[in-house]
Amino acid sequence: MESDHPVSMTDDEVDAFLGTGGTGVLSLSRTAVHSPHSVPVSYGYDADTRTFYFRLAVGPESAKTDLDDRPVSFVVHRQVDERWQSVVATGDLEDVERDDIASETLDGLGRVEIPLIDVFEDPTRVVDFEFYRLAPEELTGRAESPGRT
Repeated sequence: MESDHPVSMTDDEVDAFLGTGGTGVLSLSRTAVHSPHSVPVSYGYDADTRTFYFRLAVGPESAKTDLDDRPVSFVVHRQVDERWQSVVATGDLEDVERDDIASETLDGLGRVEIPLIDVFEDPTRVVDFEFYRLAPEELTGRAESPGRT
């Protein structure tokens, strides 16, 4: 009989699952009376520092404004070998141009691959992007447990 009870992933399993980059859903906090703003985004992941990097579209029509120090959650989910796995990271976004994180950010960006996913009405060459990072306060992984006999 198969079990659908999830099990926790080890740090090494989380790092392997995330790779150096991919796609997930970033949920930005809003006021207590509004639901979070959730948007699919591409990410880069640095396993050495367990830090995520994001290239986020910004501009006057974007709901993503004033992102520095903004609480977020980020979820990556997919099936691997016919079992679902997911990773959830929570913490505050940090503008990579902040002086206190600039040098470690340069090192981290050299170890990641942020896919450029074109989901914009305009060509990506005319979309304004800013880079942010998430050094999670909490990073957890869950995987569907293997079947039991």
